[in-house]
Amino acid sequence: MKSTLAAAELRKTPLHATHRAAGARMAGFGGWDMPVEYSGIIAEHVAVRTAAGLFDVSHMGEIEVRGPQAIDLVEHVSSNYASRLDDGQAQYSALLFPHGGFVDDIVLHRMAGDHYLLCVNAANQEKDYEWIVSQNRFEAEVELASDRYAQLAIQGPKAQAALAKLTDTDLSSIAYYCFAQGEVAGEPAIIARTGYTGEDGFEIYIAPEASEATWKGLLETGGEFGILPCGLGARNTLRLEAAMSLYGHEINETITPYEARLGWIVKLEKGEFVGREALIEQKREGPTRRLAGFEMRGRGIARDGYRVLVDGADAGWVTSGSPAPFLRTNIGMAMLPAAEARLGRGVEIEIRERCVEAEVVPTPFYSRES
Repeated sequence: MKSTLAAAELRKTPLHATHRAAGARMAGFGGWDMPVEYSGIIAEHVAVRTAAGLFDVSHMGEIEVRGPQAIDLVEHVSSNYASRLDDGQAQYSALLFPHGGFVDDIVLHRMAGDHYLLCVNAANQEKDYEWIVSQNRFEAEVELASDRYAQLAIQGPKAQAALAKLTDTDLSSIAYYCFAQGEVAGEPAIIARTGYTGEDGFEIYIAPEASEATWKGLLETGGEFGILPCGLGARNTLRLEAAMSLYGHEINETITPYEARLGWIVKLEKGEFVGREALIEQKREGPTRRLAGFEMRGRGIARDGYRVLVDGADAGWVTSGSPAPFLRTNIGMAMLPAAEARLGRGVEIEIRERCVEAEVVPTPFYSRES
């Protein structure tokens, strides 16, 4: 989570002063000065798994597409089947280059009428906007709307109970990957049952000027449920336990959805979209490399970018690696030759010039249903 930008050059969310006043440890991430931890990554991680955690994710970008042919543009630039969405439904999808690599991964929301809201990664928002505009040959308007939104994520088994104290919206009626328009702490909000932790919870889109009161209100009402303010450190370990991809790690412009084990967000049958022809060919031939989850068998923690060896030879690299605080083991994901990315395959991770044993295991490492 390091940045080459000086602190003065980093962007700030509307809650930046609130985080600093509360003593959060801050660091650069994706061009933003963000809280990494409050009470500690392990404590925050465990709170989300057992109670509730609150994250400021206002650095994420929002792009809106409107107009009579908004759906045509969205279908053209995204890999999933956007036309199947009803109003109030969301969908995990991807923006792809013609060669099949990721421009970005996105969460697409179908608003009322010819209106779509895309939540995109913080560091990619300008790039994503420019890419969509470059592909717009339709009667559709594209707006980079990030400045009009703050975003809070309340996650964990007690998230609904905590949030219910600040809204009259029937949260139990919002299904997974659906959303509702309502109010939180008396302010208009989009309340989406989505998240990036492997737990139940909600992502709340509000006006920036309402973010501080909403943040403080959620921490106050969530106190009886054990809620903790959380930073990006816990967000990263939580998403890794749930084997969720992170742009710049498991996915980037050189990696395709089939290589990243995200073929389920590719709907070739829907017809033309950017990247489709390359993916048809790759699916026919089979990817030569695949993402795999692994668990350390020897002593050591695999970190992002470490070399992976199979039978003593270079085979791939660790895309993400860290301790798993809730599972109490050391885990990671790695890009490997497809033939070696099979369950039970023994590999070695080079850690400080020492090869340490690991094994390819099923993912997700953690699932709340288990």
